[in-house]
This record gives sequence, structure tokens and C-alpha cells, in this order.
Amino acid sequence: MVGDSISNLINGLKIASIAKKDSVSISSSKMIENVLNTLKKSGFISDFKVSGEKKKTVKIDLLYVDGEPKIKGVKRVSKYSKRIYKKTKELRPVKSNYGVSIMTTQKGIMTGAEAKKANIGGEILFEIW
Repeated sequence: MVGDSISNLINGLKIASIAKKDSVSISSSKMIENVLNTLKKSGFISDFKVSGEKKKTVKIDLLYVDGEPKIKGVKRVSKYSKRIYKKTKELRPVKSNYGVSIMTTQKGIMTGAEAKKANIGGEILFEIW
């Protein structure tokens, strides 16, 4: 879907990591930048840089470990057609703590583990491992 920036982000990351590209560029927004900050803190991307004035784009540098991409898979959980909200007690580890869930909460975008530690729930955007 063209209007779904989160889907564009995760598809770009997944396809670029499978193709073993060094970086990928997508259109930017504040939400995308916050998600990328969370992914950088979690160790799934090495860095990103926003460029442009009117139409902003973001160049994401992918992370590789011993020639293998750090991003093995991504699963979209919450969509425009169906929003998925979880309470703190419903938050579970992703792939036996190998991956993380990225979610929006009342305190901003964070991982599921950070939300559980802060004792707040929210909408799960996607899971990445």
C-alpha cells in the first residue's frame, strides 16, 4: 500500500537485507525516524540519515554480522484494516528473545520489552528478528 509508510519501511529493510545491500532509501516522516531510532538502539540497523527539505528521504545503513544480515525477517502485526493492541501482561518475547516487537505507546515508540518494563501497553506495529 502506497500510503502505509511502516509497510514500506519493513519491506524495504527485508528486501535490502535479503539482497545484501549496504543501504536502502525510503521516504521519511517523524514516525519513521522514531522507529529507526528504536531499531538502531536494538541493534538491527547501524545508522540512518535524513536528507531533503520538502520531500524528505531517509538512507538506512544495514547491519551485517559475519557477512549475514542482522535482519532475518519482519512481520507486520497491526495494519490499517486491523489494529492490534496489547496490554502489559499480554506482551511476549519474539522468537525466544531473538527478535523484538516495535510498538507505539503513550510515551512514544519503543520495543515490547521496554514497554513491559515501563508497565504500559500499546499498539504493536511489527515484529523484527
